[in-house]
Amino acid sequence: MRTKFLSFIVFLVVLNVANAQSIQDLMDQVNTANLETMIKELSGEEVALINGTNQTITNRIHSNNDLATTYIQEHLEALPNLNVEIQNFNSTGKNVIATQLGTTNPQNIYIICAHYDSVTTYCADDNATGVAAIIEIARILSTQCIDNTIIYALWDEEEIGLLGANYYAQQVADETGGNTRDNILAVVNMDMIGYDGDAPGTAGDNDFDIDVRNIANSLTIKDELLNILNTYTFDLNPIVVDPGTTASDHSRFWNQGYSAVLVGESWETNDQTPDYHTSNDRSEDIDLPYMTELTKLVLAYTATEANLIAIDNTVTENSTSLVSNESTGSYQWYNCDTDSSINGATSQTFTPTTDGNYAVEVSNGSCAEISDCVSFTVLSIEEFTSNELRIYPNPVASILKVENYLEADLRITINDISGKEINIINSSLPNINVDFSSLPKGVYFINFITERKSSSYKIVKE
Repeated sequence: MRTKFLSFIVFLVVLNVANAQSIQDLMDQVNTANLETMIKELSGEEVALINGTNQTITNRIHSNNDLATTYIQEHLEALPNLNVEIQNFNSTGKNVIATQLGTTNPQNIYIICAHYDSVTTYCADDNATGVAAIIEIARILSTQCIDNTIIYALWDEEEIGLLGANYYAQQVADETGGNTRDNILAVVNMDMIGYDGDAPGTAGDNDFDIDVRNIANSLTIKDELLNILNTYTFDLNPIVVDPGTTASDHSRFWNQGYSAVLVGESWETNDQTPDYHTSNDRSEDIDLPYMTELTKLVLAYTATEANLIAIDNTVTENSTSLVSNESTGSYQWYNCDTDSSINGATSQTFTPTTDGNYAVEVSNGSCAEISDCVSFTVLSIEEFTSNELRIYPNPVASILKVENYLEADLRITINDISGKEINIINSSLPNINVDFSSLPKGVYFINFITERKSSSYKIVKE
């Protein structure tokens, strides 16, 4: 496992695809509908697309959960920036491990995890809820550049002795034979996060447990979670349980001297699902708003500790162009419909010439992020008349003169014959000089754009 991780450090290319900039932005992206769908698919209450076909996960009992393993693997492999591996630890046990490498301190590791095996059919709360939360957090955080490494781990065979987590914890702590102990700074385990005794979706106490013990820096994790609760707005009431339970996967990291906590519904106040370990544990009993709050909490904690790198990958759209909101770095615009880069479109501003969906990749040092695809419609607007705009001489040897009779607020772009943007000028002066002297001989296009009008002219540089 350690050898693969080090190889990943060497060969990973950082590429991100989303649009959140602050931790609150990221929290706002947690999608309750996504959580509900994954719970129903993992519990077998709805069919799921697996291996390209609609299939039903009939159960997740460790001896018959290969379909669930593939479901989780495919969901994580569909995300950017994740190296996903299946860790086989015995003849039937399979952990699914997804690593998002930190760009600055890849050796600093934060793990968020849940077990995916069950004891019988359905088992929506135990623990399809935890699995759904981990995948949803990965969906959002995998789009961001981070300083430290995040590992999203889904354990197998928890229900028969915490075997998957135990194997992994022993491997990363192993210092024999020249191995180096992995620098895991925190483990947050999500086990049963969907039941609150109040009617689902109604106001109530929203108690949840943070199970912790004074092992390594586990108490610090607890304090950091409480600080997140006080920093942002949550509808949650934490119950700190110390000494916390050892009956879930986090305890196997305690055994190896690592810092870890459990986050889950409140067994401490006897507010756990009454259908624990039965086939009556169904999605209809999940309090989705409550579960969403817990998912946001762990996401916010993880994003804070991973330390987001500040790149603004959002896009502003106006009537004629798309503008990257990141003011520094390099840019590459993409046509989302053809999944290809646009030749020469490497400026902060991009003016599409055809309707379509477009995105921009912003690079800054070792980190790059891509915006969401933005749907853009090229407006059919009126062209300038000869009484409003005049350009001369054409062909041009040096200076192209523009007479802006109405003193309109013009955005002027110059493109070469391939479409590459050469220059941008913004002016409302009545007389504008456009310098072509440094450009090679050839054909160019000069575009004049206002909110209401647009004209393009072919210019020959001689």
